[in-house]
Amino acid sequence: MSSEQTAAENDAQKDEPFELKRKTVAAILYAVECRDRAQLAELMEPLHAADIADLLEQINTYDRARLIRLYDREFDGDILSELDESIREEVIAILNPHVLAEAVRDLESDDVVDILEDLEEPQQEAILDVLEETDRVAVEQSLSYPENSAGRLMQREVVMAPDHWSVGQVIDYMRESEDLPEQFYHVVVVDPRLRPTGNVTLGRIMGSRRDVALTDLLEETFEIFRADLDEEDVAYSFNQYHLISAPVVDEDGRIVGVITIDDAMAVLDEEHEEDILRLAGVGEESSLADKVISTTRRRFPWLAVNLVTAVLASLVIAQFEEVIAGFVALAVLMPIVASMGGNAGTQSLTVAVRALATRDLTGSNVWRVIRREALVGLVNGVIFAAVMAVVGILWFGSPALGGVIAVAMVINLVVAGLAGTVIPIILERLKIDPALASGAFVTTVTDVVGFLAFLGLAAAVLL
Repeated sequence: MSSEQTAAENDAQKDEPFELKRKTVAAILYAVECRDRAQLAELMEPLHAADIADLLEQINTYDRARLIRLYDREFDGDILSELDESIREEVIAILNPHVLAEAVRDLESDDVVDILEDLEEPQQEAILDVLEETDRVAVEQSLSYPENSAGRLMQREVVMAPDHWSVGQVIDYMRESEDLPEQFYHVVVVDPRLRPTGNVTLGRIMGSRRDVALTDLLEETFEIFRADLDEEDVAYSFNQYHLISAPVVDEDGRIVGVITIDDAMAVLDEEHEEDILRLAGVGEESSLADKVISTTRRRFPWLAVNLVTAVLASLVIAQFEEVIAGFVALAVLMPIVASMGGNAGTQSLTVAVRALATRDLTGSNVWRVIRREALVGLVNGVIFAAVMAVVGILWFGSPALGGVIAVAMVINLVVAGLAGTVIPIILERLKIDPALASGAFVTTVTDVVGFLAFLGLAAAVLL
């Protein structure tokens, strides 16, 4: 095997599966640099819309603008749907209005709504103006529902059939219809008032005789969502009851749209991503494509909060200045106590916030979970206390110092387990997002308690 082949294979192995290969990205950027429209179209043609969106998010602003202008009329509406919100507005501003119009016309109504709701009003109007009248009305009606509601999440294109139809009638209807959605999973059975009474999967329709009544094929699990229901509750129901699609109704119970599993899971994914970003204190809409100023603005408040908590911990330390001056070893060991407590608190906090988000942590099991985390903290505290006691004796030759740090370690890890669980639960009861605010409180508690326990015991035992 030649060295060139080996190098090529090694380079190929560096590319992760389902990711854009670096050679492909380099070739695309070279075609842009050479302004070779034909070569660019050839390279982009086999790529999925999600891959093209990833490409646009990964390259810099200058190359992104050049690529979009050169790609021009080949730009597909699905790419807009896949783009991160942070750069979607930028891409829309660059696109030729005619190209934008053609791209948007091919999208389902829920995808159009998803694009529009994050844009400024002038850009919203520009897109609405290119839609056909019926599509525009449907999109505007969806936008009239509250933000982050089922009405915003649903698509208006619904395949439904009267509850007195047979399999043969619905098959004939679908074959003759010219405006079926590109993808759908159920036929929604409705009564004469257009109120949904059940779902029938396409598989059961195609596997049954023509004379079988649709009502004989209804799925056992059937959920209906009001248009004003929060999308978080919709996503939870889809995940909890393994739904594929579900109808959305207005205040009178009449069907106005349908939500499919891909949209529900996208909401679930966004909620999990937001929780992770909030726990880290970097804002719920952070992206690699964000500018320096916007990123700084989002992170600054949480760093300021962290500064306040650090000052509180420092004030505690200042109360034991004489103790620390008399036993310099305390200054060496203090970071260990604080760090162990902080990490233990973060572990409990992460578990609790996730359980609250997935609704696994409820009133019926809350005390069991709190007790478990306290016991975990106690067991870990005893184990690491024994380790630190030995360290204190061998390192500093002081059994008393080893005992002090051992007891402080137990106290702080137990408190960390309790704080990491109880604080997010309390914030949840107070209608405050636990992912957003818990971190600062838990850090403050573990630092203050850790230093108080360690330095207070040292003052009592060592002086």
